[in-house]
Amino acid sequence: MKELKIQALSEIEIFQDLTQLEMEQMDRTTTMSTCEPGRVFYGPDEAGEVLFLLKSGRVQLYRLSPDGKKLVVSILEPGAIFGEMSLIGQGMHNAFAQAIEECTLCVMSRMDVEHLLVNKPQVGLRIMEVMARRLQDAESKLEDMAFKSIPSRLASLLIKLSDSNSNNGTVMGYTHQDLAEMIGTYRETTTQTLNDFKNQGWINIERKRIDILDHTSLEVLAEVA
Repeated sequence: MKELKIQALSEIEIFQDLTQLEMEQMDRTTTMSTCEPGRVFYGPDEAGEVLFLLKSGRVQLYRLSPDGKKLVVSILEPGAIFGEMSLIGQGMHNAFAQAIEECTLCVMSRMDVEHLLVNKPQVGLRIMEVMARRLQDAESKLEDMAFKSIPSRLASLLIKLSDSNSNNGTVMGYTHQDLAEMIGTYRETTTQTLNDFKNQGWINIERKRIDILDHTSLEVLAEVA
């Protein structure tokens, strides 16, 4: 169990500069747990006291509008960290983190994170890099919502998800509702757009699975405003 935990921690990007001895110390200062789909790890303006390290499963970061409409800001894959904004004194401001499938997590306390940052500045720099990429992704999504049509946004999302999936060319594990929330529209609109793509021979649709048949046509559409 100890070896599995150390292996899991070593796969987290922010710990890549740590030695084997330091990784063993990390093993003693972190806890590992499994949680069920649907669990909310934090909500708006919570003063988080832990850093979450995602070993397996997927977590969505999302926001809610005043009228309750949900917008998924990011989908986190294994190896990601989250909760870091609270640890540096920033409120989450209407942000939620929720498991969308069964997850295995390592958790670090605020005290242990602060101790690590003082003694290993490289970890702090890697956390900043993670935060910068997440901000860049959020800005890109905001730009797409402002300037691109729904079909263009959906095509772009399908390409991104299929390229990041280990089964290249396939998007797995997402409902039409999930996809709608990720591009900021309604499920019915997303379903109709997916059916349009299917009718043109660009994709094939099964339950929680979309196979990309014409990557080039989706790429061209993704670039259209």
